[in-house]
Amino acid sequence: MQTTIEGSRYKSSPKVLLGFFKRSRDKWKQKCRETKAHLKLVKNQNRAVEKSRDSWRTRVKELESEVQHLQRELAEQKCCRP
Repeated sequence: MQTTIEGSRYKSSPKVLLGFFKRSRDKWKQKCRETKAHLKLVKNQNRAVEKSRDSWRTRVKELESEVQHLQRELAEQKCCRP
C-alpha cells in the first residue's frame, strides 16, 4: 500500500509514519535542549574563569608594584648608609 502525503510517496501507513516522525522530532528537540544546557554551562564556566583571571592579574600587578617600591627603598638605604 502506498500513501501520498503532500506529494511524497511512503510505503508505510500514515499511523506508522506519524509515530516515526514524532519520535524523530522529539529526539531532535531533546538533543537541542541538552546542547543548549551544555552551552549555558560552558559560557558560565568561561565567565567565571575570566573573572578569576582578571582578579589574579590585578593581584599580580599590585604585588609587582609593591616589589618595585620595596626594591627602591632597599636601594635608597644601601646608598645612604654611612
